[in-house]
Amino acid sequence: MATVQHGRRRGQMRSTPEVPPQDAHPGMQITDANDLRQVTILSRGDWDRIQQQLHRKQIEEARLRKIKEEREERKNKSKDRVQNWGNTIAGQRQRKLEARKLREQKEEAEKCQIDIEEAKYQAAQRKEAIDKAKTQQYYQTDRVKGFHSALMLTEVLKEREAQLELKRLQEQASHGKDREWLEIANKEHEEAIRMDQSKAAERILAAAENQNFLKAQITEHHRYKEKARLEDQVEGEELQKLSIQNKLEKERLEAIRRDEKQQLLDDNRQQMQERSALKKLQENQEDEEDEECRVFAAAKRKMMRLRAEKEKQLHTEKQKQLEAIREKLAAQLKQKLDDEDERIRDAVREAEEKRALEEAEKEGKMKKVIQEQAEHRNLQMREAEQKRKEERRQELETIRIRQAADEIFRRNEEEKRTRKFDENRNLSKFLLDQADHRQAKVVEEKEQNLALDKANIALLAVEEQQFQEYANKVIDHCEKGGRNVYPLRKAANPGHGGGAGPVFEGKGGIRPSYMVMDKSGKQMPHYQRDSTEETKQNIHDTQTKKRLGFVW
Repeated sequence: MATVQHGRRRGQMRSTPEVPPQDAHPGMQITDANDLRQVTILSRGDWDRIQQQLHRKQIEEARLRKIKEEREERKNKSKDRVQNWGNTIAGQRQRKLEARKLREQKEEAEKCQIDIEEAKYQAAQRKEAIDKAKTQQYYQTDRVKGFHSALMLTEVLKEREAQLELKRLQEQASHGKDREWLEIANKEHEEAIRMDQSKAAERILAAAENQNFLKAQITEHHRYKEKARLEDQVEGEELQKLSIQNKLEKERLEAIRRDEKQQLLDDNRQQMQERSALKKLQENQEDEEDEECRVFAAAKRKMMRLRAEKEKQLHTEKQKQLEAIREKLAAQLKQKLDDEDERIRDAVREAEEKRALEEAEKEGKMKKVIQEQAEHRNLQMREAEQKRKEERRQELETIRIRQAADEIFRRNEEEKRTRKFDENRNLSKFLLDQADHRQAKVVEEKEQNLALDKANIALLAVEEQQFQEYANKVIDHCEKGGRNVYPLRKAANPGHGGGAGPVFEGKGGIRPSYMVMDKSGKQMPHYQRDSTEETKQNIHDTQTKKRLGFVW
């Protein structure tokens, strides 16, 4: 675009464009930029009109954008002004939505509070269930079950004492009533005897009736058996007849079957003989064909030689026959008229020409056969040579393929050896790593077992303390109730395991069991008699201060 110079001169603008566009105003001219006399003068209106024409699209877009912005501004102002009005449908809806939102928040807060209370209640229920389960599980342990068995024994002993006391009181109360009870018992015994006698009589009558009924039933059964025996006899005779007929039919069928088998055997033998003869005939034909193939050339040459000799012999015989005919015709011609001499000479000439033509045809055929044989022989030789060349080429190709296959096999074997070496090296490394891992795992398991033993010892100590507290409470309660607490004190002895041996302090207070070395397998006694002290004094001549662990 050309540069434009603006100047206020008599209300006009002066511009010096270099190359105005093609659609410029008609008053504009292409002039030299250095020639100031060639200047186009534009008025203010023309300049504005040109600018509007050039930037018409941008101006229209700016106008539309301004209109849209003004519309949006008025819309936003209207929305801001009416959004807080309470007497409109939108305002009422907004208030309803806000009230609903507040109500939902309040309900959600109430639900959260209910959920918290429900969670607390569920936690309390779970804690109660867990405590109950722990209590039941604690009651299911062997030691607590043994203690409860001792508690039941104390209750049984208490009940036994109460029953003995009750029996003593009953004996004192019923001391003068034995006679009355004896008389009542005698009367009841006599009445029972009378009732038994009447029932026995009724049973005898019923047995007699039953006996008569059974006799009639036995008679009826005998009659039915006899009838069935006769029917079985008749049926047996019929079956015997049918058996005989069946046997005869089987014999007849067996004879027919034997004849068929014999006929089939004969047919098979005959078929085998015919097949063997046919096979021999085929073998003979194959031998003859091979023999013909071997002697084909020699036979053909011999045949040609014999054919040539035969043809020569035939030619000689024909010459003799012609000579005889000639002599005969000469003898006959002597007897015929002179006009027949020419006809005879023509006939002889035709006969000679015909014979010469036949000989020429035979000679041509013979040459053609010899030529065909030569061509066939050459063709067979060329084919054999081509076949030998093809076989040689195939053999070389096979050798090349085998060499390539050997090379591939060698490379594969080399790769296999390399791969096997790498696998063995990786396997050795893996085994070493596995051995290290196994050793570390063993050490870790030992440490875990030691930690577990410590935890078990601590747990056993806590369980022992809890059991002793529970047992002491039960024993105190039973003593206050006047029960025999010896079984409870015996069951509440310290030490786990239920054995009769000494308590191992280093093993969590476990009380083991010691069995005798015989087939009974009973536990060794846990009491200490005076003979033990006497034995220790006799052997050691002193009183030991510490128990050995087997008696106490």
